[in-house]
Amino acid sequence: MSHAAEDLQAGHFEGSRAATRPLVIGVMGSASGDIEPAIAVLARSLGRAIARSGCTLITGACPGLPQEAVLGAAESGGLVLGISPALSEQEHVMRYQSPTDGFSALIYTGSGLMGREVVNIRSSDIVVIVGGHSGTLGEFAIAYDEGRLIGVLLETGGVADMVETLVERMTKSTGARVLYDVEPECLVARLIECFRTEHYQRPHSLLVPNAR
Repeated sequence: MSHAAEDLQAGHFEGSRAATRPLVIGVMGSASGDIEPAIAVLARSLGRAIARSGCTLITGACPGLPQEAVLGAAESGGLVLGISPALSEQEHVMRYQSPTDGFSALIYTGSGLMGREVVNIRSSDIVVIVGGHSGTLGEFAIAYDEGRLIGVLLETGGVADMVETLVERMTKSTGARVLYDVEPECLVARLIECFRTEHYQRPHSLLVPNAR
């Protein structure tokens, strides 16, 4: 058995590398509907905080609050990846009415809106929820079920302001950790500290037998 396999079996697959490598933070939130200017400002500040922390930002390459985070990260020189539901740039823009500005690269999955949600979550070390409708609720559910470290930017409406109640009513233990804050910079700093010191040691719930 290889050392990597032994580490996985022992529940130490992430090892020390996950405690030190650049982290990937996924921002999930409202892509449509009326977005209050003050909340858009918070989302853009979130993107700036992610970039300034040296982390890579991932979104579903959609409009709305995730795009505000993209623009904030791009303004601060961050690495920004978009996981598109489309097969190509043309489909991304024409069919999905989605932006291309601010991204370092767009990854075309061709898997549709719900299919790309799984890619978003599994490509992120940390997931942050901002506002959100039914799609964001699905992303939160995936992240929670797979034991991710989740941040919630409070007072942004929608799903973000429902998460605490949802978590209280869940009886399933997945190993997920949820942190809440009203300040984007504080939330990002707390999430990174939590991942670096604790959460990176947690084995992935889908890979390690009996991890849950």
